[in-house]
Amino acid sequence: MTLGTRTARIVTEVFAPGVLVGLLLLVVGLHAGSWWGAPAALFTAGLPMAYVLRGVRRGELTDHHIPEREHRRGPLIFGMVCVAIGTTALLVLGAPRELLALLAAGIAGLVVFALVTAYWKMSIHAGVAAGTVVVLIVVYGPVALAGVPLVPLICWSRVALRAHTVAQVVAGTLAGALIAGTVFPLLR
Repeated sequence: MTLGTRTARIVTEVFAPGVLVGLLLLVVGLHAGSWWGAPAALFTAGLPMAYVLRGVRRGELTDHHIPEREHRRGPLIFGMVCVAIGTTALLVLGAPRELLALLAAGIAGLVVFALVTAYWKMSIHAGVAAGTVVVLIVVYGPVALAGVPLVPLICWSRVALRAHTVAQVVAGTLAGALIAGTVFPLLR
């Protein structure tokens, strides 16, 4: 394995969608002055990742990144159900509006990516990376622009590992940024 391949694997794992979503929910929850980010992260990242890892362990999925487009439907639907249940519970229990807005943006992203995945393998890594940076910029302002270079790095890693084409990471990046940049600020 070359240094480039090793680096790409590390970037792909460290900045995996579940990791970014979980951390983003914790950060936004803390910014809103509450601990609600922890249960939000459990429902949106923890439970869906447990579902995927169970599928890998049972041999139903080949890898936790779900490289086969046709295998993504079940985990995406499970993720949508988890996010919907978690969002409903947090709404009823009085979670901060900012966190609920982020969860709504996540649901919108899941729906879009699930619909596209039925026909094409758009990069969820790229979409979540771009969406994460956009949300951080909305929440923290220009200082969060420091995160922008992570998006092309993550996109490079997916292409370098031959998990996606350039078109798939560009489409994922644009979709993630557009969804996060419209839904989150609108509902915040």
